[in-house]
Amino acid sequence: MLKSARIAVFVSGGGTNLQALLDAQRDGKIPHGEIALVISSQACAYALERAEKANVPAHTVPSSLIQHDFEAAIELLLEQYKIDVIVLAGFLSILSENFTKKWPRRILNIHPSLIPSFCGRGMYGLKVHEAALARGVKVTGATVHFVNEIPDGGEIILQKAVEIEGATRPRPLQRRVMEQAEWKLRRARRSLSAAPSQKRRTEMVDFLHFLKNTSYPGRGILVGKDRVYYFIMGRSENSRNRVFVKTDDGIRTEAFDPAKLADPSLIIYHPVRTMGSDLVVTNGDQTNTICAHGDFRRGLMTREYEPDEPNWTPRISAIVHEDGSFEMSILKHNDGRCLREFFCYEGCDADKAYFISTYQGDGTPLPTFAGEPMEVSVPSPEEVWDALNEDNKVSLYANMNGEVKLFNKNLGD
Repeated sequence: MLKSARIAVFVSGGGTNLQALLDAQRDGKIPHGEIALVISSQACAYALERAEKANVPAHTVPSSLIQHDFEAAIELLLEQYKIDVIVLAGFLSILSENFTKKWPRRILNIHPSLIPSFCGRGMYGLKVHEAALARGVKVTGATVHFVNEIPDGGEIILQKAVEIEGATRPRPLQRRVMEQAEWKLRRARRSLSAAPSQKRRTEMVDFLHFLKNTSYPGRGILVGKDRVYYFIMGRSENSRNRVFVKTDDGIRTEAFDPAKLADPSLIIYHPVRTMGSDLVVTNGDQTNTICAHGDFRRGLMTREYEPDEPNWTPRISAIVHEDGSFEMSILKHNDGRCLREFFCYEGCDADKAYFISTYQGDGTPLPTFAGEPMEVSVPSPEEVWDALNEDNKVSLYANMNGEVKLFNKNLGD
């Protein structure tokens, strides 16, 4: 029997979108999701009455609180009601990066424009439609997107366009966008609030989609039951001039053309080594540090991010124990200091894995991976290799229950 994902709906006003979700739940149109909580930033919001009539627990967390206290109160409610997914439905408060990074790809919002047009801080409600009319655009619409620390800046999931068709006032345009776009997209958004067993396949598609649509995730580690993947990518000629070669206790990187090797300091290292019955995999020479200390955490407490300003490339690491449990870590730059994050897992099902990369997209500087490792379904190493950007991929290591397979672009793999 499928377990329903528990959904929290955040509101600030009348709750029209909330009502549509409640009606859909009543009509059985959210088969794998359950609206388990409503949180309002305003005590007078009519949305609270809608929740009460539907017998859904509702709480007010006033937006007048300072940001830390506001989000801390929300987090307590989310933990109390065991929430899996957050849906923003006319929620006017901005969530901080500290909050959103704890809910990667689990906070969704519909914005009433075609992002990146008429969006960002201060763009909500009628203001969006007023701006569209003032600009004289011929087409507007709505966007479903994941939420991150940038207002309306998260990954776009779905969009639907709406013709302006001579509209001259914001309220009629708002209604048209709601009827022709928002309500239709809402049905698609509901399908993303899937039960955990259904969610796994969705997340696998998202993982491969992430790789295919991220030109430079840098270096990545995936750990699952009886398998470990590690890939490297490169943007410079020096970084791309590498191959993986096997060693007695793992693999090392090596210059494909030694004559073209410029600076080996951050690109030539021993990423995978055995340490007793454990397997250590990292994106740098911290592998040797861990093995020298004989302890994953103790070794990493002596290391920090790479000194490649302005990117400050994080060091990502994992250790897999003989009993199937494992740990993952990221050492990242944080206001001139090193933030060391550790994530421990007792193991996982055969069809599940966890993934972490140095970066989560392209940019200047490159954006550091944020949040917990991504929970994904297990793709084959061939799928991962094919999904990596053709120009930037360099090598992939795949260990499947002790059987090692290497992919090297420079060797024609």
